[in-house]
Amino acid sequence: MSPRKNTSDTLNEEYYQISQGILGSFNKYRPPLDLFAFKEDVARVVPYYKTGDRLSNEQVEELARLTSEGLIFVSRADHSVYVKHISYQLDLVLVDRNLVEREIADIFTQALTRRLEEFFAQPVAVVFEKLWVDMMVLTEYLYKDISRTRALVRRLHTEHSLENHSLNCGYLGLALLAKLKADNFTEKVPRKTFDRLAAGLFLHDMGMSKVPAFIREKAKPLAPDERTKVNAHTKSGYEMLARLDLKFAEVEQCVTEHHERANGSGYPLKSTKQGFAGRLCALVDSFCAMTVKRPYAEAKPMLKAAAELGADPGYDKVMAKALQVLLVVDLKLKP
Repeated sequence: MSPRKNTSDTLNEEYYQISQGILGSFNKYRPPLDLFAFKEDVARVVPYYKTGDRLSNEQVEELARLTSEGLIFVSRADHSVYVKHISYQLDLVLVDRNLVEREIADIFTQALTRRLEEFFAQPVAVVFEKLWVDMMVLTEYLYKDISRTRALVRRLHTEHSLENHSLNCGYLGLALLAKLKADNFTEKVPRKTFDRLAAGLFLHDMGMSKVPAFIREKAKPLAPDERTKVNAHTKSGYEMLARLDLKFAEVEQCVTEHHERANGSGYPLKSTKQGFAGRLCALVDSFCAMTVKRPYAEAKPMLKAAAELGADPGYDKVMAKALQVLLVVDLKLKP
């Protein structure tokens, strides 16, 4: 039995156990953070390795053995270092049984925000492939238990940037999907559909990467030619899909329809024929834009933003209601 299961709560609060998979991701001789060993004879954790030192070959073998026995721990005080390390090898969250849900949510947030930033800076296939791999790690994690989206939406970014907005929309869109399809989720949403919806939600604004940063970040009203460039981002995003081999209906709807409105307003087509993914993405795109600090506007309270969208005829009424329920019931926000 792991010592974590039969020692005091203090051990659980101050340390968490690392797995062999995690240990294997560390530098063999110079792990990136302090390690601690559980001494069974005195029932307490003691220092084993200090960052900056070098392990001998004998210590490397001993460390592997102790880890396999469940006796090696990391301090929760080093959580930020641990999160950063695993965020570069995101599939490790699927094999480490010692991470708790909030820690995994931190890791996904750091990893995906960085991957999105890299992709928007250089939106080419070789960079996209790394982002896609990490998005699929997320969907595998969530598809096993869709309620895990609740921890993600508690970690939405509060400052606007293209990558922050995209991550927020991905998280919130998947949480809202979970709310809309709560009963028998995996029967209602096939895995491939889930993967493609997730990709569409995270990438809906990728056409904005073609808009100059000074326009995206402008604090004053846009000039007519600048507004034209911004409005063209749905078309630019659609053109990028073929180059990235992302010609799936769910992704296309998110990219091309998130500025369409149910009452025929919006752009680019002023159409009332939004698909499910398009309606979902339109709602979360507006909500996530309204609830963060932007160069030209302060953030609105979440419940106020959700109420405004619920009263707007341009948005799907069922989805808007589900969003309000998500905020009140899952996030426990109070008016």
